[in-house]
Amino acid sequence: MDPYRTQRVSEAIREELSEIIGYEMADPRLGSVDVTEVMVTPDKRHARVRLHLGGDEKTQADALVALGGARHFLRRQLASRLRLFRTPELLFEADIEAGHQERLAQLLKRVRKGRPKVAVPDEKSSLE
Repeated sequence: MDPYRTQRVSEAIREELSEIIGYEMADPRLGSVDVTEVMVTPDKRHARVRLHLGGDEKTQADALVALGGARHFLRRQLASRLRLFRTPELLFEADIEAGHQERLAQLLKRVRKGRPKVAVPDEKSSLE
């Protein structure tokens, strides 16, 4: 199978799911859900959807349950919009790396601001 086609299908599914979840679903449990990545298997039967979930652990679990219940609706919407030969089954999972990216962004921001310099003792005074 063509790996470039798989990448294009993954990106198209990611864009459509982002739009459907963000703007067309009225479930209040999905308020802070962002689709970060979609990985489609080479046979295009299954797609693993990684999500950035905001809030505490209970809110994240509720959002995953809501998406699990709506996966048939989402698959039907994808089938009507993308016109694929086979629309993959959707499996939703939390993107653990998203939290690490936020932490990394905070650290980079802190480095850019700069920290106060620590006074370095002179070599002569330390030798005496």
